[in-house]
Amino acid sequence: MSFHSTAAQFVTLASEGGEEHGGNHESLSPYVTGIGAFVILMLLLWITTRFNRDR
Repeated sequence: MSFHSTAAQFVTLASEGGEEHGGNHESLSPYVTGIGAFVILMLLLWITTRFNRDR
């Protein structure tokens, strides 16, 4: 199976999937998702720095 035929199959699959499903869910706000991800990453950073007190 070549790279070109595999890519063509993925493009076909992606275009068919978009018609059945509307894409993003209505209740999914990009701002809430981004802020939530930022808060989680900051929490993980804070936890990591608490364990590295000896440095």
